[in-house]
Amino acid sequence: MNARAAPLSAPVGATLDAVDTPALLVDLDVMARNMARIRAACAEGGVAWRPHCKPHKSPDVARLLVEAGAIGITCAKLSEAEMLVEAGIADILIANQIVGPIKVARLMRLRARADVAVAVDGPDNVAELAAAAEAAGVRLRVLIEVDTGTFRAGVLPGEPVLALARLIGRHPALDLAGVMTWEGHTTRINDPAEKRAAIEAAVGGLVASAELCRANGIDIRIVSCGGTGTFETSARIKGVTEIQAGGGIFGDVRYRTIYNVPVEYGLTLLSTVTSRPTPQRVVTDAGKKAMSTDAGTPVPLDVPEVKTVGFSAEHAKIELSEPSASPRVGERVRFVVGYADTTVHLHSEIYAVRDGRVAHVWPIPAAARLR
Repeated sequence: MNARAAPLSAPVGATLDAVDTPALLVDLDVMARNMARIRAACAEGGVAWRPHCKPHKSPDVARLLVEAGAIGITCAKLSEAEMLVEAGIADILIANQIVGPIKVARLMRLRARADVAVAVDGPDNVAELAAAAEAAGVRLRVLIEVDTGTFRAGVLPGEPVLALARLIGRHPALDLAGVMTWEGHTTRINDPAEKRAAIEAAVGGLVASAELCRANGIDIRIVSCGGTGTFETSARIKGVTEIQAGGGIFGDVRYRTIYNVPVEYGLTLLSTVTSRPTPQRVVTDAGKKAMSTDAGTPVPLDVPEVKTVGFSAEHAKIELSEPSASPRVGERVRFVVGYADTTVHLHSEIYAVRDGRVAHVWPIPAAARLR
């Protein structure tokens, strides 16, 4: 007779000793303070908050953000939007191009259930979406993505935006709702005044594009921008209507040390010490398969005299500058996550923790992780 499998998740109310590792943790009190910081900037600037889903990929977190005042949620993936509609989120922006018959068919099925909006940046995609929307008997909201200097997707500001807006206007099945950008090229600027000026210049091009469209009789209702690395400035720029900052609710190494945003560290990875080969080496059970290292190096907490940290597939290796008997084999080490966006999707759940106990277990749906 097969033994019944033990549950993989620790129960609500349990201490962290009951949580198997590696495990993703979020401190609810820290997250609340980070959320309040973003909301305050939005309130001061008189803009709405539509936080990104890609840092958490969790319907529970999305509902929590809407309850806290977000007007809706921004997605990077169609699968995220599908997950959010299932969770009852009504106002969703897919800040990405949805291209090709497979994904466009999924988008039309989703549009039949919810009023999702999607980014566009070229005539071929506009024609594809318009034909599909007309065939499905729906009207699809679209936002023109504007390249304001990040040199990724998007059309250039000004006349190219106006030209695409006019093209969209010729398709009755499409509703041009607004314009959007990600001023990501400004995030790594260290000097505060220089960074602020760069953000203002980039977002200024977005706002000017919206104004050019309006001057030509094209209604632009939404002007969307601003991630965690820029929201404190973007939210206060006249003409912006909403901010997309989402990763800052967790806080991570990338935002604090690379983007220079004073969010608190709220997302950590709990690991177990599995080996102490030398008095100066600590090995734990959480490597690159548990936390990404591509965009920010995870930082061990409460480990004194850390000299270096390295990661392989299944292990973290901490080298100490001085010999130490602590932490011992079997003890726990928490790491501040290097970058939430490339770590959360590696897990099936997030433990929401308050005062050292599990307050919630938030599932991360597998279907929302990739497509």
